[in-house]
Amino acid sequence: MGKIVGGFLVPHDPVMFVAPEAPAPDVAKRMWAAFATCARRLAELEPTSVVIVGADHYMLFGTSCLPQYVIGTGDVDGPIDALPGLRRGPIQANEALATHIARHGHQNGFDWAVARAFTVDHAVGIPNQLLVDPLREGGRHVGTVPIYLAAGVDPYIPLRRAAQLGGAVRAAVEAAPCDERVAVIGSGGISHWVGLPEMGRVNEAFDREILDYAVRGDLDGLVALSDDYILANGGNGGMEIRQWACAMGAMPGATGEVIDYEPVPEWVTGLGFVQLHA
Repeated sequence: MGKIVGGFLVPHDPVMFVAPEAPAPDVAKRMWAAFATCARRLAELEPTSVVIVGADHYMLFGTSCLPQYVIGTGDVDGPIDALPGLRRGPIQANEALATHIARHGHQNGFDWAVARAFTVDHAVGIPNQLLVDPLREGGRHVGTVPIYLAAGVDPYIPLRRAAQLGGAVRAAVEAAPCDERVAVIGSGGISHWVGLPEMGRVNEAFDREILDYAVRGDLDGLVALSDDYILANGGNGGMEIRQWACAMGAMPGATGEVIDYEPVPEWVTGLGFVQLHA
């Protein structure tokens, strides 16, 4: 029997790697330090596996196929969009747990699409490198299970379905035949406008609203937000709060602790870091 031992909500901002010196030095230092704090706290949870919930950025799945949700059940590597300081290579996976999650879902109303060989993008690659790899470098054996939600282009997975999917992950973990200790990372957000004239805009009020839902554990309030509201106030990148809803759905009743937040227009997004406590 497995257990969800904790969770984190973190950004996956590639501009941090492309232009690391763009913001004021103190801001940049704080944001990198927030990732390090998450990594340290993740290590304290002693996970055997980490489920990272990311978003398709229209580079993995294109016009020929846009699945609502996908789980990598085989070999994993990436990120496909390697950047300065963001290396590409094999990612230690947990094929058995991922396959179990998919099969359990199929038996309980969740029709997972599965990828038996999966090259992830930066949505999984960044938290894997900054949060999970430090555990491995310290000698721990930790498998990454990548999950992707349709949050980049329409048709978007409904927010409530994303939360339900998190619940399905939790149910599958708890039904696992082995004693897995699983942490869940919701990777994305918060407000940003991708490839639009508003790119570089950050809406701090929207960001703090989303952080407040996480802190209070108000998943119902989060999933009640309309897509029109999110697009108007958080941009198309704000649709990535689906990954946050999924992670929160895997930890019902959890409350959040804000590790750090900063609106960083130089890195084109509001960077929010939250630990979810059971």
